[in-house]
Amino acid sequence: MTLPSRTPPSRDRLLAQLDSAQPWDVIVIGGGATGLGTAVDAAARGYRTLLIEAADFAKGTSSKATKLVHGGVRYLAQGNISLVREALHERGLLGRNAPHVVWPLGFVVPAYNLLERPFYGTGMKMYDLLAGRLNLAPSRMLSRAETLADAPTLAPEVNGRRLRGGVRYYDGQFDDARLAVSLMRTLFDLGGIAINYMPATGLNQSKGRIDGVTARDALTGTSFVLHAKCVVNAAGVWVDEIRHMESRAATGIVAPSQGVHLTLPHDFLPGKNAILIPKTDDGRVLFVVPWNGHTIVGTTDVPRADLPLEPEASSQDIDFILRTAGRYLSRKPTRSDVTSVWAGLRPLVKAGGEGATKTLSREHTILVSPGGLITVTGGKWTTYRRMAQDVMDTAAREHMLPHAPCRTEQLALHGAPGAPAGMTSPGTPDAYYGSDLPALRALAGADRMLIAASALTEAHVRYAARFELARSAEDVLARRNRALFLDSGAALRAAPEVARILAEELGHDAAWQRRTVADFEQTAQRYRLAS
Repeated sequence: MTLPSRTPPSRDRLLAQLDSAQPWDVIVIGGGATGLGTAVDAAARGYRTLLIEAADFAKGTSSKATKLVHGGVRYLAQGNISLVREALHERGLLGRNAPHVVWPLGFVVPAYNLLERPFYGTGMKMYDLLAGRLNLAPSRMLSRAETLADAPTLAPEVNGRRLRGGVRYYDGQFDDARLAVSLMRTLFDLGGIAINYMPATGLNQSKGRIDGVTARDALTGTSFVLHAKCVVNAAGVWVDEIRHMESRAATGIVAPSQGVHLTLPHDFLPGKNAILIPKTDDGRVLFVVPWNGHTIVGTTDVPRADLPLEPEASSQDIDFILRTAGRYLSRKPTRSDVTSVWAGLRPLVKAGGEGATKTLSREHTILVSPGGLITVTGGKWTTYRRMAQDVMDTAAREHMLPHAPCRTEQLALHGAPGAPAGMTSPGTPDAYYGSDLPALRALAGADRMLIAASALTEAHVRYAARFELARSAEDVLARRNRALFLDSGAALRAAPEVARILAEELGHDAAWQRRTVADFEQTAQRYRLAS
């Protein structure tokens, strides 16, 4: 199913629509993967839907993933077959419904002893089988020469162990923040509304039931009382904060963990394949992934107790990644090679007791409070659509809404099926715009490059302001375009000009330009790594 494209209205018009006396069918709190997916599912079923986000769409966890749409190889090793099968099915659907944002990527798993190669090969064949007809491409075992040909910067020897060969399998790659933007646009195409910089400040109750939300426009300070038949708490790692608005006695259900990634130049991984090290010294997984003309290196979960919106990577994590990557790459990366570093918090669902976060569940959890607040957390980007389906099925089962069938399995997301043939290549920045690309290139400044590292032009800034609800320099440089994640220094240098163009589009003065640049500089310092 393909939808007609609708341009989001101005912020003033969006705010005016919030004042409607008619109750919403669904209000979703949270503009990350889960919240956006839930709002799209609700609107696709015909429910009158509003999504509010405290900061910008995908500002938190959902812009800081490893950029992979995957079944979860490590969950296969743990024997969690049902989770892997579900994720692989969703991976296939997402590649079909958003081909402008998601594409196949080959992964090389090196084997440094004789037993690893057949072990990995057997596991990847099971991975293929679980994907079924939606499998991206068959895996195969590789000889030593083939392994080095597929991953030319892979170390031929590690800790005295000679490379014996490897396995190549396929998963999906995507741009997380751009997928979030595509979902936001899809919500508007379906007749729903999404608004950023609108934090929920409280939950409204009538006769012991949640019947709406109080919210505040962070840009103007205006407060709103919003009524709804169903309120969904999809605030990611912050869901417990929303639950405490209903009851301070609510028990926390999220065990936050932190993932850290470093961006390196392209020549650390010049081929078209990624590298997966299934088990590092401490049992974590290491990914070395090509992305947007750069190389991303990152690991998985480390426990964290606090919940900052912009967490910082610890020196210990950075050194661990550099040291481990240097062991498996023929060229050892150093701090001076890092062009950007970022950390993201993941909402793992608490298990029965204490333990390392890598043992906690990524399967999503849905709770319905005594007052009717639906909370959803856990999961990952790959399974966002299924999480959303389960949430809305729950709302109907709890008699908050009339039953309506899920329609998202066949729903093409905004921008699909893609740009006109020959205009872009999968995985390049302009490819993310899909069918919107001609409109982007028709804007003033389409040939004026601002940041070569992320292919940001003046037209991209104008498009972000007019069509993608960007409201600050950071919105553009971190999420509408990925400059901050690719080269934080280049992003900082371009910030004043980005602010000037935004001010022209949004009607702001020079004082606003200085403020948005200063705010961005404060955030960007967390992405810079001193050598």
